[in-house]
Amino acid sequence: MKSQLKGYLEKKFGTPVRIVSVQELGLGRESKKVEEHEIKGFGYGKPYFVEFETEDGELKEVVISTMKGDGFGHEHLSDRAHIVLWQHQAFNTLPKHVRSLDVGYFTKNERMESVSDAEEYFIVCDKVEGEEYVTDLNRLKEGGRVSEEDKERVSALASYLADIHAVKKDDPTLYVRRIRELVGHSECIFGLTDSYPPGSGLITSEELKDIEKKSIDWRWKLKARTKRLCMVHGDFHPWNVIFRKGTDFTVLDRSRGEWGEAADDVSSMTINYLFFGLLKTDGKELDTDFKKLYDLFFEVYLKKTNDYELLEVIQPFFAFRGLVIASPIWYPHISLGTRRKLFNFIKNVLEAEKFDYKNAEEYLEG
Repeated sequence: MKSQLKGYLEKKFGTPVRIVSVQELGLGRESKKVEEHEIKGFGYGKPYFVEFETEDGELKEVVISTMKGDGFGHEHLSDRAHIVLWQHQAFNTLPKHVRSLDVGYFTKNERMESVSDAEEYFIVCDKVEGEEYVTDLNRLKEGGRVSEEDKERVSALASYLADIHAVKKDDPTLYVRRIRELVGHSECIFGLTDSYPPGSGLITSEELKDIEKKSIDWRWKLKARTKRLCMVHGDFHPWNVIFRKGTDFTVLDRSRGEWGEAADDVSSMTINYLFFGLLKTDGKELDTDFKKLYDLFFEVYLKKTNDYELLEVIQPFFAFRGLVIASPIWYPHISLGTRRKLFNFIKNVLEAEKFDYKNAEEYLEG
């Protein structure tokens, strides 16, 4: 496979190259060296860090990755192709997002080409230095003290969203589509409810059905608010933000649309402060340090945007994100107590006409 990789890089960059190393990237952005006999599996659902040298001695670093086929609307080649082709375009239009350098696909004989016998698509992006923001949250979960830098980073993230959300788009049908996708897309609410194993004892089919019904009601409440369409990231959570020194960061893996509802991004990040606040206490209560960070995020964001209407539309987005973090697929090792509080949050927030962010802990109670 290295010869095919070498040929692709030479064609893309217009110069002979020498492959220095190929490493598989894993959770936490750690990597392991890929040996020659492992290269055959290159590219199928995993990201790889490739270091190579050009003819004039310049050392370059890229990340090459594909999508994994799964039950969230990614089963078909065309599903994954749609997302990767869209990412290549959308990554480069969002401020501070890692840049996509190219998009292509693997052929049936494992060549990296761009012809009609495509077997699997891949995307090539710049390599980003730094650590995932979740590293900070894990440190606090394990008993670390909240520092000034922690608070500055929360403010920087909230301000970033305020800035990109200030860019509006007049396209009513697109807003309606995005709200429809929130409920019915395979990656969103219906896809998540279908992913819960039956008879697991975590949540009943009737409870999941009730969440779906209430989400449909919310779709009809929100679909007329088309003036809210704005620039979004689409999957703004702690694993998709890479911090370097201080508040210098880059975002990764923009998802589902360049334009959408601001509540999508706000809910995606803020629910993780609640989540880690429950993980710290093993589901007994919401940790006060994480609640302060959560409060700070909302205060900075609302002060900068004055978008208090957000509190009238964020409910189904919180339900979606709650279904993700409560899922035994995505988070198999969290306690039943933590999951139950998350299910309480989903049910209670869907009942709220206006979300009371200052008293979020009340939504966690049964």
